[in-house]
Amino acid sequence: MILATDLDGTFLAGDPENRSRLYQLIANHPEITLVFVTGRGLEVVMPLLDDPTIPQPDFIICDVGATVVEGTHLQPIEPIQSAIEGIWPGQHVVANHIGEIPGIRRQKVPQQRRCSYFCDADAVTSELVARVEALGCDLLFSADKYLDVLPRGVNKGSTLVQLVDLLEVPHDEVLVAGDTLNDLGMFEVGFFGVAVGESEQGLFRATRDRSKILHAKHTGCGGILEALSHFGFLGEGAVDAEVAEMAKPGRSELVMVYHRLPYEESWENGELVRRRPTSPNGIMPTLMSFFKGGQRGAWVAWSIHDPEGGRPFETHTVVDRKAYPGLVAARVALTKNDVDVFYKRFSKEAFWPTLHTFWERAHFREEDWEIFLKVNRLFAERTAAEAAEGALVWLHDYNLWMVPAFLRELRPDLRIAFFHHTYFPSADVFNVLPWRREIIGSLMQCDYIGFHIPRQVENFIDAAQGVLPVKVVERKASAPRFRTYGCAVGVDSYATTIEVHNRCIGLGAHPVGLDVGRIEKILADPATDKRLATLRQELAGQRMVLSVERLDYTKGTLQKIEAFERLLDNHPEFHGKVTLVTVCVPAAREMTIYRELQSQIEQAVGRVNGRFSKVGWTPLQFFFRPLPFDEVVSYYAVADVMWITPLRDGLNLVAKEYVATQGLTDGTGVLVLSEFAGAAAELHGTLLTNPHDPVDLEEKIYIGLAMSASTGDPRARMREQFGIVNHNNVQHWGEEFIAAVKAVDTTPLEMREAPAPEGALTGVD
Repeated sequence: MILATDLDGTFLAGDPENRSRLYQLIANHPEITLVFVTGRGLEVVMPLLDDPTIPQPDFIICDVGATVVEGTHLQPIEPIQSAIEGIWPGQHVVANHIGEIPGIRRQKVPQQRRCSYFCDADAVTSELVARVEALGCDLLFSADKYLDVLPRGVNKGSTLVQLVDLLEVPHDEVLVAGDTLNDLGMFEVGFFGVAVGESEQGLFRATRDRSKILHAKHTGCGGILEALSHFGFLGEGAVDAEVAEMAKPGRSELVMVYHRLPYEESWENGELVRRRPTSPNGIMPTLMSFFKGGQRGAWVAWSIHDPEGGRPFETHTVVDRKAYPGLVAARVALTKNDVDVFYKRFSKEAFWPTLHTFWERAHFREEDWEIFLKVNRLFAERTAAEAAEGALVWLHDYNLWMVPAFLRELRPDLRIAFFHHTYFPSADVFNVLPWRREIIGSLMQCDYIGFHIPRQVENFIDAAQGVLPVKVVERKASAPRFRTYGCAVGVDSYATTIEVHNRCIGLGAHPVGLDVGRIEKILADPATDKRLATLRQELAGQRMVLSVERLDYTKGTLQKIEAFERLLDNHPEFHGKVTLVTVCVPAAREMTIYRELQSQIEQAVGRVNGRFSKVGWTPLQFFFRPLPFDEVVSYYAVADVMWITPLRDGLNLVAKEYVATQGLTDGTGVLVLSEFAGAAAELHGTLLTNPHDPVDLEEKIYIGLAMSASTGDPRARMREQFGIVNHNNVQHWGEEFIAAVKAVDTTPLEMREAPAPEGALTGVD
């Protein structure tokens, strides 16, 4: 037989163990003729021939089919090569004829009998096509970025057919393997074929109706092994042992699936450097704590892989060999374009505004949804490969909404839990999403779904009941832990068990806690005492109102500044005596949706300071940059009033950080909190405000300033809030969630014993 395979993403990809299995299989079966079929130039393929771990090819077809040589001495295969040479006008002729077209740039890689470029899809214009056709050449665009100008009629498939015929091998003894549209030519000439897992969606779509093409589950070499077994190459049972080994579950009893790696990585002087996380995010160390004591587990997250860089991608890395000897980071390879679309564009332009009830700001693009599905499928496949039989998988947040659907199909044995960190809106808002049915259907593959507060649980139920026949089996009172009628996000009870299609799914309200010990450690640092003394000296005779948030229209920053302006207009007694300090962390440069908001905020800040500033007093100090967390804690300790006014927020940990700091220092600060933040339902005793009501915003900050001037009631309120934050810390949150997941009875309803009739005797004396 002939195995004709693409390299990048196919023969050089997949789990290391699967690569080893396939390479060993080839070594054990000398009757396999191995052909490399690649878009690379021959010079770029040559280093692979010196790698003893990679099987030696019998033939090499490169330059997207324009070059064909034998694999040992690299001599051209005639007469195939001469025929291609005869119809190629030459690189310089092609490059000069195409000229300078906006949006395309020449690839700086060795290439013969082809001209290769990088470009976006919108650069492939009718003018470009016409210029290429005038030269008697073909144009090939693949992977949404690669553009090749080739001799007319030449591609991977056409050259491979000529080679197969020259070798006099029957076509039904050929298996082709690939992963991008660049490989489509091999699939269109009648051979058996496999589109390996994680292939480009365009290749899947173009080959979905072809009976001789397998769409494999496994990536790279694993997909090729699947195909060898599926089509019966090498005889009955020859590949079964390798495929059976691939099908075995992983070894991780707990798999954490999160959008961030448990370390930070960056390129420095050409080297990839990994460091412990510096973010004050207390969730990450809590999630990692479940792997202490040597428990075997995996942390699945994405990392950018640049296939043009030529560096191999590390699927598995060590996290901390000493502290977590059983934990590995299982990385999902995403291109920069995948990340930009999946996270920075689609998630923030479609899902984020909808979840926070700003649906009119949402932009829905079907092509972005396809990328979202692709990324979620990659996460599911990586998770399925890591999880042991019956393992617990803990998924985090809306970026991974579709993972449960893919994962349940791959591994029905797993216990799947999902925690929704962002707000979940009411059904009338959520139903705006074009893909609401797919999303709800996916989440219903979970065994347990957690939210911050009861209101979000109830919103989810309403949305789900509009899609599926959801029956509420059990409910629970919100009080006394949560507010009921005391705030905009209050509710008196919430569902804890639902039944869908004969399956029971657990639901719960678990507001994320805080790492109080981290703040306590910062306050104990002598450097903090110096910062506090400096701040108090700078604010001598003034009272501080503090605001800390990210740049986002959901945070209500602009509305807050306008309310502060009205306060100064209506209460001149505050002039020179009250300062609003706002720390606003800017968004990533790629997130252009926030540029207009940033401009509006900067104009408002300039207007307020222009109107009211005087010598020795600037009413509004605005930090449009992130501050180190230990510095922010110092501001928390000094602030008389913390003013947090999101228009909608899943929880808001900043409120808890302020409470913890004030509680640890026995402070008398006042927390003025939006009643549309999830924390409002949990933190009893806070001064709630409606950020959608300009009058209420101004009134509540005035009351907060008045309250902070006394020492009795504010201290008592803060002690109550600190008791809540200190008890329901982040460790408590994690342990409570895991316990709730494990308590869910996953036995199908039809397999459970019917309850005994009332009054019946159960048991024997």
